[in-house]
Amino acid sequence: MALLPYDAAMIPELRKFHEASATFRFANQDIVIRQNWKQLGVAAVVWDAAIVLCTYLEMGVIQLRDRTVIELGAGTGLVGIVAALLGANVTITDREVALQFLESNVRDNIPHDLQNMAWIRELAWGVNLCQFEPASYDVILGADVVYLEETFPALLETLQYLSSERTTILLSCRIRYKRDHNFLTMLGKHFTVERVHYDSERDVHIYKAQKTKLKEEL
Repeated sequence: MALLPYDAAMIPELRKFHEASATFRFANQDIVIRQNWKQLGVAAVVWDAAIVLCTYLEMGVIQLRDRTVIELGAGTGLVGIVAALLGANVTITDREVALQFLESNVRDNIPHDLQNMAWIRELAWGVNLCQFEPASYDVILGADVVYLEETFPALLETLQYLSSERTTILLSCRIRYKRDHNFLTMLGKHFTVERVHYDSERDVHIYKAQKTKLKEEL
């Protein structure tokens, strides 16, 4: 994930990202997420894709209780926190540079009796996959992870490695450029992909992807 600081005075719509924290209400709990744009850039602010994915998870369309879940490119950790509060056993991952910040948000927002439901681990897509058990997750979550074209092959490799036929992948993102459509095409070569939700106010899509025997044989 790129660490790109911006001048909030020059781009007014980004001012919310320069706030020290943002508060949300999910799973009957107030969640206060610290942000740190100046030091960590896009990795340390809450994007709309994360909010939309949390809202979708709270709808209960996907069963999370007692499921094994992994979040990719977690950033502030909001999505993983909500998944844990909804009863999942969650591994929340990002690159090493973001882990300390990520862990502080997770530990501050998950009650003590649920702390063992969320684990923080380093995961650089396509790099240290051998440290994770392959095909071992019920659900894979990713919010705004589809935006840098150079990361697409590594992201796809990671999704393939971590998933099995029983795994549900949920990717929440804006489809802004041709490259975003290209990623969906790449994903469709290995998974069955469908759009399951669209937030028109935030212009955020949620796609569900799942391996099938037919796709794997191809």
